[in-house]
Amino acid sequence: MKAARELLQPSMQTLLSTLVGFFCLLLSLDVISLKTAFKHWLASHDLSISLVMACIVCLVFLFRLETPATIYVVDVACFRPPDSWRAPHATFLEHSKISGIFDADSLDFQRKILERSGLGETTSFPRCFYQIPPSRDMAAAREEAVTVLTSCMQRLLDVTGISPKDIDILIVNCSTFNPSPCLSSVLVNKFKLRSNTLTYNLGGMGCSAGVVALDLAKFTLKVHRNAHAVVVSTENITQNWYWGNDKTMLVSNCLFRVGGAAILLSNKATDRRRAKYRLDHIVRTHHGADDAAYHCAFQQEDEMGEQGVFLSKELMRIAADVLRINTKKLGALVLPYDEQLRFLGNYLLRAAFKAQIKAYIPDFKKAIKHFCIHSGGRAVISAVEKGLTLSQEDVEPSRATLHRFGNTSVSTIWYELQYLECKGRVKKGDKVWQIAFGSGFKCNSAVYTALRHIRPCEPLNAWTDTILEYPDVLYAAANI
Repeated sequence: MKAARELLQPSMQTLLSTLVGFFCLLLSLDVISLKTAFKHWLASHDLSISLVMACIVCLVFLFRLETPATIYVVDVACFRPPDSWRAPHATFLEHSKISGIFDADSLDFQRKILERSGLGETTSFPRCFYQIPPSRDMAAAREEAVTVLTSCMQRLLDVTGISPKDIDILIVNCSTFNPSPCLSSVLVNKFKLRSNTLTYNLGGMGCSAGVVALDLAKFTLKVHRNAHAVVVSTENITQNWYWGNDKTMLVSNCLFRVGGAAILLSNKATDRRRAKYRLDHIVRTHHGADDAAYHCAFQQEDEMGEQGVFLSKELMRIAADVLRINTKKLGALVLPYDEQLRFLGNYLLRAAFKAQIKAYIPDFKKAIKHFCIHSGGRAVISAVEKGLTLSQEDVEPSRATLHRFGNTSVSTIWYELQYLECKGRVKKGDKVWQIAFGSGFKCNSAVYTALRHIRPCEPLNAWTDTILEYPDVLYAAANI
């Protein structure tokens, strides 16, 4: 059936083009003779005309039916942790010390990582972190998840004005905490969603799962016309906390912080007027067939049986390789033809003629205005900045997000988008590129077009109360 549709669609396009050309030719003839000929033809072909018109109507209807629905991003809401959850560096180190979990060498290692991490003094931990000793049981993990998810959902409902009863599709993604009932059921229960709402719960897919959830929403919206889909992305810090002294697993303690985001998507034509963005492309790359890539970010137990996330020293090299594969696919979709030809020519010279020249790096800034790079850490941002030859302003949203909120995993790319919005930088027609990395190893990209000028400092934007501090605070931190 799908193959038949693919064959039929070009045929319909050809037929419509032929009909348009035919009528243009008729219009070029003498008007009086055309009128006379047309009357005679009508008189002798009544039945034929009816059949032809019926066929044209059917073909136009089928063509409309097979045209993919446009997916709109109506709005986004990000979690604002309460001030009581704030974790300055001194608080983090003090609680780590008095917990009695870490030895002196591990405490010193975490201090050094924090100093070089790019995280500021306003990142947040869940409430259970402030207990002595910190709690990481099921109840504590559930409390964190419920707080973040319900807050994101409520903020999204407030900012969009939609009713929970208007939600047709709900997708929740959280990598390390997957209780039963699942997290999507938490939102169904809390907001009393309809019984026929399609719900999905994605787990274990790492920091790039937010784009995976978007992709699932996109495909689901292609099947269900005139529908609203909500994607809620978070990570659970309570379950992620490592209680051990293996340095390869301690890095995640220093980087990951609480965060979350909720996104409303729609395929309704009536939502175009109020939507902020149109979803243009999603490109997903999974390098899991390579053993080194598969194991470079791996949840496991240490020698003492303590669970944590192992981060390999090869992670940055692997991330660069996967990004290269992803950008090749994306470049074919978004880059202007002159950039594609330069890249192709350079590739042929190196591959076919063994020319000793540098690989050509396409200038994505010719197609993309704004970049939202996963704030996995200072090194990740710098590597992408260098690999794509970006400017400091291009990576400013990523560095600001890392400094203000920390590595919030799947939601970092949405905090970055809200940063751009709060700064008033997003104008109608601008292209936005989100780049997310995650275990597996995966690199996923999403590209949007802004449908209108985004008003800066909207009341429910997560940056509204601190936006004036940036980017000055980043430069001050860099000079310390």
